[in-house]
Formats: sequence, C-alpha cells, structure tokens
Amino acid sequence: MSNAVIEAIKSRRSCRAFKSDAVPKELIEEVIEAGLWAASGMGKQAGAILAVTNPQMREKLRKVNAQIGGWGEDFDPFYGAPVVLIALARKDCMTAVYDGSLVMGNLMLAAHSLGLGSIWIHRAKEEFEMPEFQELLAQLGAEGEYIGIGHCALGYIDKLPEQVAPRKDGRVFWVE
Repeated sequence: MSNAVIEAIKSRRSCRAFKSDAVPKELIEEVIEAGLWAASGMGKQAGAILAVTNPQMREKLRKVNAQIGGWGEDFDPFYGAPVVLIALARKDCMTAVYDGSLVMGNLMLAAHSLGLGSIWIHRAKEEFEMPEFQELLAQLGAEGEYIGIGHCALGYIDKLPEQVAPRKDGRVFWVE
C-alpha cells in the first residue's frame, strides 16, 4: 500500500538540466514554506533559507561555487537553474546540520510535488564561511552566525535521467 507522499519520495529525481524559464514567485514561496516546516531538533527551528532569484547574485554564487569545486570559469554547478534556495542553519545549534538537511529534503520534495526540478548542490558550507556571504546575511537582517548546508537548485525540468538506479540490497538490519 502506498500514498502520495511515498510515491513522491520514490519518483523524485535530481535534475541536471533546467530550462531558463522564470519560476513564478508563488511557486518558490510554496517550496520555501515546505522547507520551513521541516522537523528540527528540540523544535528549535534552526534552519533558514536564503532565496536567490537575482541573476547577478546567482552568477556570483555560481562563480564562487565552481571555484570551490575546482571547475573551470564557465562551469555552472547549478545546471542552469534560475533559482537557488540555500539551506542554512544557526551555527550555535547542535543539530544544525541535521535540521538544515531536513529543510533540503522538504525543499526538493515540495519542488517535485509542484512540477519543478531540483538538485542538492554542495559547497554552501565553504561559501558561508567567507566573510562576504556572512555580511550578506547580516545585511538581509539575519541575526547570529549561520552555516551553509546546501543549495537547492530549482527550476523547470529540461531533462531528467532516463535510468533509475535500483535500490541496493543489504541496507536494512532488523532487531526483532
């Protein structure tokens, strides 16, 4: 027996080819809202989201992310996605990485449920250790220190992988 949530979990795939079409703000807001409802350690809600739709800031993130990853100047680690949602978490929270990871999971499932593509892109940790990105957060009114958890590249799907990797055996251990 299955339901819509389980089907969404099983059918969501990482998108590595996005259309350049703009995503309506209302859809982005729905995805963000789902991220904010992620479970969090002790209910502290340490996760936060930086929503980037500004093309100049997206380009700055692209360049820094590609540099950290060791790719060439022209490589786009966000695969052309017009929106980048960055999951952050308060540095002073002991469950920060877990809370931010749950935010990322919710963002990606919500995107899928709304007909959008998404992919988790790393190197947010390194980006948000840089003073310029900490200063950006402060300018936007974020109080305290945040760590970068991941980027949810978001947009309309241009192409998804044709093959789905089968699930590996031997990953469940029962104690009955």
